[in-house]
Amino acid sequence: MFGAGGGTSAYEEIHETDVILLWGSNAREAHPIFFHHLMKGLDNGARMFAVDPRLTSSAKFADAWLGLSVGTDVALANAVGREIIRAGLADEAFIARATTGYEAYAANVEPCTLDWAAEVTGVPAAAIADMAHAYATAGKAQILWTLGITEHHNAVDNVVALCNLALLTGHVGRWGSGLVPLRGQNNVQGGGDMGALPDRFPGFQPVDDPAARAKFEAVYGAGLNPVPGKHLTEMFEAMETGDLRACYVIGENPADSDAAVEHARGLLAGLEVLVVQDIFMTRTAEMADVVLPAAVAWAETDGTVTSSERRVQRVRAAVPPPGQARSDIDILGDLARRLGADWGHPSAEDLWDELRSLSPIHAGMPWDRLEDGGLQWPCPSEDHPGSPFLHGWLWADDLEGRDPAPFSAVQQQWPAEELTEEFPLRLTTGRALDSYNTGVQSGGYDSPIRYGHAIDVNPGDAGALGVADGERVLVSSPRGSVEMEVRVQPDIPAGLAFTTFHFPELVDINVLTNDAWDPRSGTSEFKAASIRISKLEPAYG
Repeated sequence: MFGAGGGTSAYEEIHETDVILLWGSNAREAHPIFFHHLMKGLDNGARMFAVDPRLTSSAKFADAWLGLSVGTDVALANAVGREIIRAGLADEAFIARATTGYEAYAANVEPCTLDWAAEVTGVPAAAIADMAHAYATAGKAQILWTLGITEHHNAVDNVVALCNLALLTGHVGRWGSGLVPLRGQNNVQGGGDMGALPDRFPGFQPVDDPAARAKFEAVYGAGLNPVPGKHLTEMFEAMETGDLRACYVIGENPADSDAAVEHARGLLAGLEVLVVQDIFMTRTAEMADVVLPAAVAWAETDGTVTSSERRVQRVRAAVPPPGQARSDIDILGDLARRLGADWGHPSAEDLWDELRSLSPIHAGMPWDRLEDGGLQWPCPSEDHPGSPFLHGWLWADDLEGRDPAPFSAVQQQWPAEELTEEFPLRLTTGRALDSYNTGVQSGGYDSPIRYGHAIDVNPGDAGALGVADGERVLVSSPRGSVEMEVRVQPDIPAGLAFTTFHFPELVDINVLTNDAWDPRSGTSEFKAASIRISKLEPAYG
């Protein structure tokens, strides 16, 4: 919608904002460093609305919790937009100058009344109206989101529904107002920036753009494929058809992290060649024909990382790598030589300088400018201070030759998997504070704070099932079953169950999750599986 693949705002902006919509994010546990900044905003008087199916530890800090039904985010966002328009609170001057498609958007949200949204989402109409009015009338406001928005089969619709609200009110392109997708792990932003995307060169330049391709071909000295590649979900589909027969996995553990994971493991096992390059012997590495031990732990490597606020910072090796582990640069360079290309022995700084010559958003960031807290892209020249916030051009009298930002009319879609008499509960997953993803880097230890392998259920549901806190149960979905403990939690609404995905060695939870996926983002619907919970009878010896 805005032409850049990054959050619009610096962390510090939330210190000075007036209203925060924390939507589909338990930031206190999933993004604790950012939540520290958010708390400063609350201390300075900001109002926060938490939109989440669960009363999370983050939502307990909010002025209001809007506990919507899983998968009804578009309905809620559209109702907020309609209420802003109905109340005459839309920023008409901003809309006329900086956007397109408003009329179609307004017509699309017109049926989305507060009463309709209350029935669909489970959020009271008065709460929806209160959030709409607070957001629209704030001097500065931010919308924050993460996997609760993006891990759905209509992930892109969810995101643009939130972006529409910023366009409707002018809450983007100014200090203190913005759209902030919180990245799930360190340097996720940097991976995308460097071109670890199937359709983009570094700096988000399209591979099917002849001018961009010619620039990279001149430096690389080779022709480059103009056809976008496959994202992860499409790769698994290609494995199933036999069109993809070899896979090289670097720093990823799909044998534990993919949805409908038993199916994914079968496809990985059927490959002719599987190569894994990683710092630990993951489940995926255990399946590999070749394992390349990599020295990419945070204390073993030289290079850069880029945070959710687009800040590029230096990292430095503090310890030598263990055993036969080698840096990614050495491994990939050695592989290139064996394939007939000599890349020499570049340092991390050499590779960064090459990147700067090709990526306009990084051009003004020489190595020495990254020493003192880093810089935020875009930074197009060495006298440029970097960009704390993006899209200020939306407020210019002249849009500087840019296209206006488009509204996108999207409609509510229900979760791909319906609840049934056989599978009557909705399962959603998320992170816990002390770990992340498949636990590869934070597992393998015994700690009293290592929790999350239990399934949280509402006390009423537990009573109906005849299970007590700490009991073992069988949890089943249309794809399989796992045994786990029950944790009775009053913060979980009736009909919902929650667990983390961090500990597959304890509970293989992705056996249950749904691999229906968004054709535009490639993201599977981890957040909305249907399950049943069955009481296990105790075993007697």
